[in-house]
Amino acid sequence: MKPKLFITRELFPDVIDKLSQYYDVEVWDRYQAPPYEVLLKKAKEVDALGTLLTDKIDCNLLSQAKNLRIVAQYAVGYDNIDVECATKLGIYVTNTPGVLTEATAELTWALLMAAARRIVEADHFVRWGEWHRLKTGWHPHMMLGVELKGKTLGIIGLGRIGSRVAEFGKAFGMRVIYYDAIRKEELEKKLGVEYKDLDTLLQESDFISIHTPLTKETYHLINEERLKKVKPGVIIVNTSRGKVIDTEALVKALREGRVKAAALDVHEQEPLDPNHPITAFINVTLAPHIGSATYETRHKMAELVAENLIAFYEGREPPTLVNKEVLKVRPPGFK
Repeated sequence: MKPKLFITRELFPDVIDKLSQYYDVEVWDRYQAPPYEVLLKKAKEVDALGTLLTDKIDCNLLSQAKNLRIVAQYAVGYDNIDVECATKLGIYVTNTPGVLTEATAELTWALLMAAARRIVEADHFVRWGEWHRLKTGWHPHMMLGVELKGKTLGIIGLGRIGSRVAEFGKAFGMRVIYYDAIRKEELEKKLGVEYKDLDTLLQESDFISIHTPLTKETYHLINEERLKKVKPGVIIVNTSRGKVIDTEALVKALREGRVKAAALDVHEQEPLDPNHPITAFINVTLAPHIGSATYETRHKMAELVAENLIAFYEGREPPTLVNKEVLKVRPPGFK
């Protein structure tokens, strides 16, 4: 009898077909995430879960899922999973790092450029008729943005994605500085970037791009106190996790003009309420968490989920195992 696998969202048919060779697969076929009660019920019935960031995999669920042996996350982040509890229970947790670096870095740059050159605002200017109402095709002061060359790009979190964004910055002739909890001197030499403490980065950066995971230490890392330290006129881009920024503090900084513009792909609450104060700013570009949203990347992520689940089924360590300590608790496999 095949082990049971519940996947909380539709993936790609070829990946499901591959997994079906090893697992009895059930897929949640609605666009919205399964409610917690449904997820809890399914977790009690299966041997493996395929999850997304929107799925709450807490210790209450894990403790009641007596047959559950692996949670294969379809994302790089896993702050929705109680990894410590999973490890104690001998449950393996995997994620999908690496494969979404290019897509997320490219989106970061698209957002940064959109904010710098006021692309969304300019689109509205044309589409909503303001340009036509002004009855002039061109004016020296119309839609003035800022150039990138010679400016300072501050990167918070020099991991895979942050490093790729740094490469783009250098290609545009920018000075690139970074802050990370762990200084990375080899990358500094390779990329031509400078390490700064966080306060200095805030004070010197014309653009700030955030690429840090959400942890207890990074929750509201960018808060009211730190936003008071930023260089006047800074543009802030976030494609990491919404809760790294205190959104209320950002709204205040935008109102006061200390922050010139922002571009956000991630939000403290998702989906974002269209009546949220952040949506009122014409100088804020908003996206619905689409950092990895290319066909190529999303398919690679699904393939990596499958690789992790198949490796575990075969009794091998999954290639992107998050909680390696679990190997001491229970060997991989269902035997």
